[in-house]
Amino acid sequence: MNADIFLKRLKALRSPAVAKSHGHLASNEDDAILGIRMGQVFALAKEFMDMPLDEVETMLESPFHEMRVGAVSIMDFQARSKKTTEVRRKELFDLYIRRHDRINTWDLVDRSAIHVVGGYLFEKPRKVLYKLAKSKKMPERRTPLSARFISLAKVMWKMPSNWQRSCSTTKRI
Repeated sequence: MNADIFLKRLKALRSPAVAKSHGHLASNEDDAILGIRMGQVFALAKEFMDMPLDEVETMLESPFHEMRVGAVSIMDFQARSKKTTEVRRKELFDLYIRRHDRINTWDLVDRSAIHVVGGYLFEKPRKVLYKLAKSKKMPERRTPLSARFISLAKVMWKMPSNWQRSCSTTKRI
């Protein structure tokens, strides 16, 4: 399992029609769009979930947007896995922060920040999120917003089951 094999499999899925409709996903003129539906990229990434992080970082360096989507998807799948150790979660977080220059569009941030960043920082100091929130770069400002969604989700799961029912039947003034 490596970045070259992932790219080869990815290229086999390309479609000119999809490439045309996905042009808006490019972050700049150096970004190349292969033309692969995101569901197909996610499914392929799941097959490569155990890929070593040095290979994931190689994927992040790719000029192909879908290759970077695959990289952050692998990171997300690893961060979500119950088998992932705390050491590995830190490595995923560190890679995300170190290579934020390649996680440079809203979809890359949203695909990975919730579990890679938010999951790791859930019960840790979040000073890095405040720094990112002040960035001049949109993807860096978006990371803290996406990362905090995990806190909302965990709070919602802990609410009593009758909470929604009681809120919806409350008389409004």
